[in-house]
Amino acid sequence: MINKKFLLSAVLLPAAMAFAQQYGGMWIPTEVNEKEMKQMGMKLSANDIFDPSKPSLEDAVVQFNGGCTAEIISPKGLLLTNHHCAYGQIQRHSTMENDYLSEGFWAMNQGEELPNPGVTVDFVTDIKEVTEQVLAQTQNLSAEKLDRKISENIEKISSSFKTLPYQKVVIKPMYYGNKYYAYTIDTYKDVRLVGAPPSSIGKFGSDTDNWVFPRHTGDFTVLRIYADKDNKPAEYSPNNVPFKPKHYLPISIKDKKEGDFTMVYGFPGRTTEYLPSIAVEKIRSEIDPAMIDVRDVALKTLDEKMRTDPAVKLKYASKFASVANYWKKWKGEVEGLTKSKAVEKKKEYETYLISKNPAIKKTIDQFNVLYTQQAPYALNRAYYTEVIRNAETLSLASFYSNIADAVKTGKIDEKGLQNAKNRLKSLYANYDPELDAKVTAKVIALYANRMDASFLPPVLSNYKDEKKNQEVFEQMSKSSVITGRGAFNGATAEKDIDKVFSNPMQLAQEIKRDPFVQLFESLRDSYLKTTDKQFTSYQNQIDALQKLYMKQQMETDTKRPFFPDANSTLRVTYGKIAGSNPKDALYYGYQTHLAGVMEKYVPGDYEFDVPEKLIDLYNKKDFGIYANSTGDVPVNFTATNHTTGGNSGSPALDADGNLIGLNFDRQWEGTMSDINFDPRFSRNIMVDSKYILFIIDKFAGASWLLDEMKIIK
Repeated sequence: MINKKFLLSAVLLPAAMAFAQQYGGMWIPTEVNEKEMKQMGMKLSANDIFDPSKPSLEDAVVQFNGGCTAEIISPKGLLLTNHHCAYGQIQRHSTMENDYLSEGFWAMNQGEELPNPGVTVDFVTDIKEVTEQVLAQTQNLSAEKLDRKISENIEKISSSFKTLPYQKVVIKPMYYGNKYYAYTIDTYKDVRLVGAPPSSIGKFGSDTDNWVFPRHTGDFTVLRIYADKDNKPAEYSPNNVPFKPKHYLPISIKDKKEGDFTMVYGFPGRTTEYLPSIAVEKIRSEIDPAMIDVRDVALKTLDEKMRTDPAVKLKYASKFASVANYWKKWKGEVEGLTKSKAVEKKKEYETYLISKNPAIKKTIDQFNVLYTQQAPYALNRAYYTEVIRNAETLSLASFYSNIADAVKTGKIDEKGLQNAKNRLKSLYANYDPELDAKVTAKVIALYANRMDASFLPPVLSNYKDEKKNQEVFEQMSKSSVITGRGAFNGATAEKDIDKVFSNPMQLAQEIKRDPFVQLFESLRDSYLKTTDKQFTSYQNQIDALQKLYMKQQMETDTKRPFFPDANSTLRVTYGKIAGSNPKDALYYGYQTHLAGVMEKYVPGDYEFDVPEKLIDLYNKKDFGIYANSTGDVPVNFTATNHTTGGNSGSPALDADGNLIGLNFDRQWEGTMSDINFDPRFSRNIMVDSKYILFIIDKFAGASWLLDEMKIIK
């Protein structure tokens, strides 16, 4: 019954597409659904997608800096990822004199490419299932002994792999611990910035357009991997040479049409597709709204200052974007879960499973009890973590508090202190203590008013009025060592961190007297006393039950294609280019164009300004080979690929494995696809390959980069 109802709800899509993607899919590359992919139009084989014994697609796909995805697009190691993924690197190279965020950056030869210390790219060179070895001798063990034995087995298995100095083996659980896979990874450490469009292209639409369609964003950046003379990973050196990949992606600039097969290859971060209905309801009605509340306050306060102060805007650009990203995602998730009736669908599915396997009723009943009992602790956890995360002064207080404790107990050496100082220098570079005093004042007032007093330290009853808080916190900030404004040992942390740290034991004592540290520690201690252990105890029980429930689903629903939830490992998802009909009488086409950029253009606006040269190219219709059949340059397009965070920068590939776009976002109405994929609403958004090459060639004048690429016309 549930399958028929669900299919009927997807009437806007071709029947084959709706059926193939009823549950979405983020497939392990060694276990792709090859038959279905070929039915949908793929011309490759499974071995073309992943084969450690010969060059294949996985050799061109990397995890970028531990979070995003990137892909190799030339035989000289050119790397393509999102502008927002490399935003921090562009920002670090920017100054008021050379503002690459605002003006863009383009190297005109390899000698002008900019190094990025600490940035890495990871290649997955092999994947092996190791379930039997990991779960060996784990039958009938208690939870604590089970975890210990699994950890011992994983350590033993990992050490059995023969690795080179630049390799590592990571073993990851799948299906909530019902299966395990070992990933062999090569890490490259010399990654240089080659080209980035100005933010008026790379971030066009900024926060207003984030997570929505129609979209007109050139969200891409070009980098290059360097290696030693033997093509092996090496630390940055001017003697390194461009990396020679086993495979790189040809770039297609053929026109796209609705219904074309497309595939996205990358490192999706986290999904929870197999939760029970009670869990989804708690997320929709309690957890997401709490986190949205805190970020609402923080973002509004930052925005007011950033709009009037260019220096603050430059400092906070990356942080603001980071905070706003999930704030908007959660808002869309709440709306999408409600609109798609996700909870009702889950309940129907549970009824269906119970009809096939009555033992599942006990599992669902246990879920209902555990999630209900955990709810107040989960709510406080959501508020507490968001308050500490978004009040940077409290985050600093947390960091300093840990340093003081380590110094007092002798658990930190000179190297540890130096690392701490380096971290603090980086934090102060993009920190405005006066502004953050306002943010802290407001989020503390929100927390004090929203949470039950039994979860809060008594002192918080004094901080319910945000206006009074602002006055108090601003005075505290002026004399606080941790804000970098108050002096210690004749220096401030913002100006001379080394002098401040010259006597660590005295500094530790001063830190413990700091009013922000005392406020943070009262919040932390109350959280640890009232919430942390209680939440964790329930979560451990829920996790164990979820593992059982996953096993029960797979054994009971034998007709359903199951794929493991995303966990930042390499995955393949596939779909078709498609527009959408998210609301009554509202239809989004699948493709946007440069004309749409000009329609949104607002001179001088921080979100919708357009560079003069781009306007000139548009007015002259100087599009070269990058115009499509409409005579315009395509900018973004949507498809039904099942993506999530971590897929940012992932290559969008056609049926032949050519690059046709760069994944960078999802459509607002489908952001709930992390929990509930619905083919009616779930769309990923990609930068069109035509627009990427148009900007590199016509706008930036960096055609020397195109000479490296294989372009399919």
